[in-house]
Amino acid sequence: MGKITGFLEFDRKIEAYAPVEERIKNYKEFTVPLKESELKKQGARCMDCGIPFCHSGCPLGNLIPDFNDAVYKGKWEKAAKILHSTNNFPEFTGRLCPAPCEEACVLGINEDPVSIENIEKNIVETAFSKGWITPEPPTNRTGKSIAVIGSGPAGLATAQQLNRAGHSVTVFERDEKIGGLLRYGIPDFKMEKHVIDRRLEVLKAEGIVFKTGVHVGVDVSAEELQSSFDALVLSGGATIRRGLPTKGSDLKGVVQAMDFLKQNNKRVDGIEDLGEEIKATGKDVIVIGGGDTGSDCIGTSIRHGALSVTNFEIMEKATLERPIDQPWPFWPMRLRTSSSHKEGAERFFSISTKEFIGDKDGNLTGLITAEVEWTHKPGERPNLKEVPGTEKEWKCELALLAMGFTGSETTIADQLGLEMDSRTNVKASINNYMTNVPGVFVAGDQRRGQSLIVWAISEGRQAAHHVDAYLMGSSNLPLKGDGDLPRV
Repeated sequence: MGKITGFLEFDRKIEAYAPVEERIKNYKEFTVPLKESELKKQGARCMDCGIPFCHSGCPLGNLIPDFNDAVYKGKWEKAAKILHSTNNFPEFTGRLCPAPCEEACVLGINEDPVSIENIEKNIVETAFSKGWITPEPPTNRTGKSIAVIGSGPAGLATAQQLNRAGHSVTVFERDEKIGGLLRYGIPDFKMEKHVIDRRLEVLKAEGIVFKTGVHVGVDVSAEELQSSFDALVLSGGATIRRGLPTKGSDLKGVVQAMDFLKQNNKRVDGIEDLGEEIKATGKDVIVIGGGDTGSDCIGTSIRHGALSVTNFEIMEKATLERPIDQPWPFWPMRLRTSSSHKEGAERFFSISTKEFIGDKDGNLTGLITAEVEWTHKPGERPNLKEVPGTEKEWKCELALLAMGFTGSETTIADQLGLEMDSRTNVKASINNYMTNVPGVFVAGDQRRGQSLIVWAISEGRQAAHHVDAYLMGSSNLPLKGDGDLPRV
């Protein structure tokens, strides 16, 4: 697995970033790729660790030591086959995944972990550049048809797997283009959209049918699809945004992060009919929420030419080191600083927004905050209380709410009579991903709640296996941990 002594000889390296003053002038990706010789060294750092905990850290169960070893030996096509055997879209995860596999890396116990995510990205980019990723439609069709509702990573993974099994798959998407949050949530400076389009051409050539601008539950009823297809797979995501029920939240200028990001992605795509403009240009911007969505808002606001960008997080500031109660190989809640944070945002932790302030015309002009403190007692949920005398007023013309999602929309579920869980996710068994209605399955954030892209792909692959087994009595589609090597 790599070079036996590689972890002793080579230091961890990842792609560098273009200078801030250059990259904020546009929405292009700004990483500087490593040379092939350096990538081989990074693959060589993969230890002969005996038990590769990176497998369990990865929701897809990627065969990480195997493709690291292939990269170290210069066998890039072999690496691509290994990678694609468990991951339909490594070009997405190689750019956007927070890499839980690296937090579970054995080398990471006392050294810098193997740069798994960057190796993954370079494997798939090499495969595309060499022409190794080509359409491979199934040789036989089963005569069974499946409707996949939602074209994010879960829906796309479900569709490709079921198409590989020989079923006829139609993907329904209510937006103008395919991709879900990959298309209309992730900024182009993190992933340019030609990366999606490139893969879509492969999926279309393999026989998958895509229908955009079709809002299932509105333009066509869920029952109509149920009567027209042998099975339905819901993969619409967790799209109900968490609001901030505080005084002044209805002022013009208090905006949900996803509305801001979606409009900007459409603007970058050249779409002119955007509705009421949401821009940060010349404004004091405050982003409320310290996660990835908040970070995306920061980078986008800076590229708009915001006067200032400030980031609030109600949680206390995490440590750089792994917390003592989150031991290896578990995912640690440590302080993470994104490329967008480094572009000019000021961050504040343990701070709560109490009130939005506006002018007589209903425009946001500022907000009032207070510092908070958290108390922790063993076996109990952390308790939050305001620190007296810490109120402060901030100038702000655009407040972006990036506080996550509370669950999925219920239109389709209501039409089909599906059971929901306490978080308004569609209820389905982890054993077969089927809902309480036979032939109706669910995958991704719509089943498990807001989560990672890598989890969405994993959910799609798992659901596809169970749909295939439901339709055919059994399935040869791989499940996580099978470790087989299907075609690229």
